[in-house]
Amino acid sequence: MNDLFSLNNKRILITGAAQGIGFIMARGLAQQGAEIIINGTHAERAEKAAMRLRDEGFKAHTSLFDVADARAVEQAVADIENNIGPIDVLFNNAGIQRRHPFTEFPLDEWNDIIATNQTGVFIVSQCVAKKMVARKKGKIVNICSMQSELGRDTITPYAAAKGAVKMLTRGMCVELARHNIQVNGIAPGYFRTPMTQALADNKEFTDWLCKRTPAARWGNPEELVGAAVFLSSKASDFVNGHLLFVDGGMLAAV
Repeated sequence: MNDLFSLNNKRILITGAAQGIGFIMARGLAQQGAEIIINGTHAERAEKAAMRLRDEGFKAHTSLFDVADARAVEQAVADIENNIGPIDVLFNNAGIQRRHPFTEFPLDEWNDIIATNQTGVFIVSQCVAKKMVARKKGKIVNICSMQSELGRDTITPYAAAKGAVKMLTRGMCVELARHNIQVNGIAPGYFRTPMTQALADNKEFTDWLCKRTPAARWGNPEELVGAAVFLSSKASDFVNGHLLFVDGGMLAAV
């Protein structure tokens, strides 16, 4: 039982981990013993994030690729497996947000959101899962959202993508569980991050959020670490196809 939540000797790839929730999870997983591979598309930003972890005494590497570029993903995963080591856990965290009324949403921005938030999860998961199937073990955690279940003004494409990732998580579970691969999702509620800073600074929105959420506050990104550790560790070895909502009770309330 002492090592039920230990991540010692686990190698974890986290997409979009150079900042925000991705970096917070990277640090939290490293604190439990994991070796972290930070993915991003900006070399300086990714290396700075990895250096922060190394300065704290953790093992950290970088891997630069666009999650929506299938060839780049295949090459990057091969490089990681050959030069760093097998990927034990994958976190599909990379995501973008755009806001427009539905009737005015530009098609090119819809395409960007779907490419990164939905297709990217498929591409990276498929590539990494092939290696995991061969080893008969592994864990994949997809970062979903409240918008996997709920809609909201001006972010319909984001909700569509996150709803698709929910079902991708369940479909992957059905096909990969027989290979001793656990596929689950974490669905954050409203957390203060660079992506949500404009909303956090909007008093009207924050007042609404605090009334709408039973916990009556924004979430702190560090409060996602426990769920990330659980779904990365042997504690979740028989948990599969599950979405773990970390939302202060919002989804439970009317």
